[in-house]
Amino acid sequence: MAAQETVDHKYVYDFAEGNKDLKDLLGGKGANLAEMTNLGLPVPPGFIITTEACKAYLATGEEPAGLAGQIATHLEALEREMGRRLGDPDDPLLVSVRSGAKFSMPGMMETVLNVGLNDRSVVGLSAQAGGNDRFAWDSYRRLIQMFGKTVCEVPGEEFEHALDEAKRAKGTTNDLDLDADDLRGLVDAYKKIFVKHTGREFPQEPREQLDLAIRAVFESWNAERAVVYRRQERIPADLGTAVNVVSMVFGNLGPDSGTGVAFTRDPGSGAQGIYGDYLANAQGEDVVAGIRNTVPLQELEQLDKKSYDELLAFMARLEGHYKDLCDIEFTIERGKLWMLQTRVGKRTAAAAFVIAGQLVDEGLIDLDEALHRVNGAQLAQLMFPRFRLDHEFQPVAKGIGASPGAASGKVVFTSARAVELAAEGEAVILVRRETNPDDLNGMIAAQGILTSRGGKTSHAAVVARGMGKTCVSGADEIDVNVPAKRFTVAGQTVNEGDIVSIDGTTGKVYLGEVPVMPSEVVQYFEGSLEPEHVDNPLVRAVHRIMSHADAKRRLAVRTNADTGADAARARRFGAQGIGLCRTEHMFLGDRRELVERLILARTDDERESALAALLPLQRDDFKEIFREMDGLPVTVRLIDPPLHEFLPPLEQLAVNVAVAQERGEDVAKEEALLAAVRRMHEENPMLGLRGVRLGLVIPGLFAMQVRAIAEAAVAVTRAGAVAKPEIMVPLVGAVQELETVRAEAEKIIAEVVGDSGVEVLIGTMIEVPRAALTAGQIAEAAQFFSFGTNDLTQMAWGFSRDDVEGAFFWRYLELGIFGISPFESIDRDGVGRLVRIAAEEGRAARPELKLGVCGEHGGDPDSVHFFHEVGLDYVSCSPFRVPVARLEAGRAAVETHGSDSR
Repeated sequence: MAAQETVDHKYVYDFAEGNKDLKDLLGGKGANLAEMTNLGLPVPPGFIITTEACKAYLATGEEPAGLAGQIATHLEALEREMGRRLGDPDDPLLVSVRSGAKFSMPGMMETVLNVGLNDRSVVGLSAQAGGNDRFAWDSYRRLIQMFGKTVCEVPGEEFEHALDEAKRAKGTTNDLDLDADDLRGLVDAYKKIFVKHTGREFPQEPREQLDLAIRAVFESWNAERAVVYRRQERIPADLGTAVNVVSMVFGNLGPDSGTGVAFTRDPGSGAQGIYGDYLANAQGEDVVAGIRNTVPLQELEQLDKKSYDELLAFMARLEGHYKDLCDIEFTIERGKLWMLQTRVGKRTAAAAFVIAGQLVDEGLIDLDEALHRVNGAQLAQLMFPRFRLDHEFQPVAKGIGASPGAASGKVVFTSARAVELAAEGEAVILVRRETNPDDLNGMIAAQGILTSRGGKTSHAAVVARGMGKTCVSGADEIDVNVPAKRFTVAGQTVNEGDIVSIDGTTGKVYLGEVPVMPSEVVQYFEGSLEPEHVDNPLVRAVHRIMSHADAKRRLAVRTNADTGADAARARRFGAQGIGLCRTEHMFLGDRRELVERLILARTDDERESALAALLPLQRDDFKEIFREMDGLPVTVRLIDPPLHEFLPPLEQLAVNVAVAQERGEDVAKEEALLAAVRRMHEENPMLGLRGVRLGLVIPGLFAMQVRAIAEAAVAVTRAGAVAKPEIMVPLVGAVQELETVRAEAEKIIAEVVGDSGVEVLIGTMIEVPRAALTAGQIAEAAQFFSFGTNDLTQMAWGFSRDDVEGAFFWRYLELGIFGISPFESIDRDGVGRLVRIAAEEGRAARPELKLGVCGEHGGDPDSVHFFHEVGLDYVSCSPFRVPVARLEAGRAAVETHGSDSR
């Protein structure tokens, strides 16, 4: 019965059977082809092989039962509809075989065009095209090249070298100058290359071509570049890809034909208008690969006004239907417009905000949906600096600003070199004639990408925009020589390792390193730009969407700040208090001597003297912070790291003492210090005498800090401000530890506060797994919990966060054990479960318990959504991440409760 169910499973769909909501099953490309078909747009007929077929094939290495028969049935129906048969020698039907995953992965998987051509049908194709031999042989050489590289892993550069040789023999650099005889000879050369690398002749049976191409698309799901891209974009690895088999239409039939890519709005800025690239007498791969420089889409109006007007009407219809920026691929075949693809287009961070605001104004979406369409990662990109230009910096070249940003770095010409230098901490700019999917690792490693060919829709541009990387494409004044590791421009030579700067907004290229200036979005957050008075659509859009996020969010957003200056900046960025003030940072600098006195103290008097000297300094620190946070809560963590961190390293100190002794110098003080360091030395200090343990072992240490906090709060309050201190005890693992500290703290607070009206809360940091698992007990003694997810992650995984990132995380990411570092985004299944348990059990014991998070995860977009889901009251993060957390907290609220006015 199970076998029969497998055979009867539906693996193939006609376009008319699908729609845009079936992306899980039909992939993004197929679902959107189906949607356009149902809208009545001119889509070449075809069918879709589902993602389920791909997953079944990848699981077993064999096509699932019934698939071959279903393909045959749908192919026969397609042949009847087109009035042609696949590979017919007299009147051939040709098809393209294209990948199409649920999420767009531009260039990461495979495509094969012109499937069905062979030595006989190439003659029929020529007759079909009115005796256009050049077109037929050009199509045949493209099939052998794409099939060889994609299906049979023939090195693509061998085909490129043969093409270059044919152009050299003709005395040209343009492949359009090759005539039919030249291309016939090129086909022969390509066949020889194919035989050399595969040991067999190029397959002449059309159905064999089709089946092998389908199999290659399935297998490309697990190709290295696709795996790397999914990891970069956090796309699940178990989705699989659909395969789209589409009847060919030809843009390379002559000057009345062509191909292009269009956007319904500018994907770089969000501005409304006509944006895209067009290439006459070409197939679609020529545009995407950047092999020839395109012309702006507007020029199509002069070349073919009928098709141009139709295209604009279709673009408007699609944008209204999808209610978003649409990315469209099209081909014109002898004056007939065909729509080959549409999707919700990738865009820059700036365009995402601007377009979301525009669509609200146009009544296509509401503010909840606008908030859903932007994210914290995009907002963070908008806060990056931009170039500060003056007369000293003149561009040496200008290309197309394909992905905004300002990037400087050392020039590299290969992906491998980019990865190598980036691993050494160098900023690099990857320079290529044009990128291809094999360059993905280098693009990820680089600060920016510069190409001499291509446009806004080339591979480099699309992938860079998706990753938020700065990109300048089509800078054709630059002559790139990859083998020689140099490029020339304006009479100057730039070698590998030289520094260049690229502006992804203007497309300008500069020699040397250009200084940068703050972004206008940062200036807005800091209050130096009023959005109502700025003629900047981006700032206005950010203000509007951030205001809505603030109105919608349930989570408060605090900051991690240790100084008055940090606190002030975070408040300007919208922080609603301080979630983590690290007191150990106040013991650095010229105060180290006082800490040394405390450590070296051998008697109670010596220790109390050192603490008395530290008290007024700590009090003044807290007063400054309380003043800046007037009226907002400030969570102060008592000293957390082991005291030996404030002393010289053991090995260095031992050497210094030995050298001084050899010289006969007086080293009594140094010897005492060395003895203390040896006495306190631990093999694993992060699991040793620190946090609450240190406070319990060194009498008076926590008491001094509690007194400084309370006295500062009273002084600030009596001066007219409002101080709201919260004392956080770190590294608690047992309720008895917290009870001991709290009892001493409450006595000091009662003594200091008196009738001042200051209220001081006492809580703990949940960073030890045992604390999370006994949260119900600990909540009996705590007025708040703050999750220290850095240490909680470290202890839950058994990782030393100071060591593992460089030691082996790269391998874990490479193997897919991690999709992302657990120190960067919360591990929901493990660490997240501890947070959930502690939150639920803590609230069960004390319903009014305040819950927050103060680890680095507090500013991570995905983690913020988790903390909203778990029911925390606030997240805390670095000042710069406060706007990101505010935005994501709003998005989490909207996505949880849905739109109120959709």
